[in-house]
Amino acid sequence: MIRFASFATTLAASALLAVSAASAGFYDAKPVAAPAKVSSITAGVMWKCADGVCTAPASTTRAPIVCEQVVKRYGALTSFAADGKAFDEAALAKCNARAK
Repeated sequence: MIRFASFATTLAASALLAVSAASAGFYDAKPVAAPAKVSSITAGVMWKCADGVCTAPASTTRAPIVCEQVVKRYGALTSFAADGKAFDEAALAKCNARAK
């Protein structure tokens, strides 16, 4: 019985860790204007927006292309990051040039 309780506790902790990691997102984008929709699919990637930040899981597309797809959907961004690495000013400016 103790083994089962230990296993159940470990399983529950793993599930909570997976949920918190998923909510953080691989991509983080901060649009200049608050998005009208709280979620959308852009190029097959589900974006969820809350409190001025839009997040999405990892995709096979390169980060600069993902950024360009996001600005086409949400407009100019104040910041964009992929896997915790923020775009520098030049990369963000190039991305924002594609804004609608």
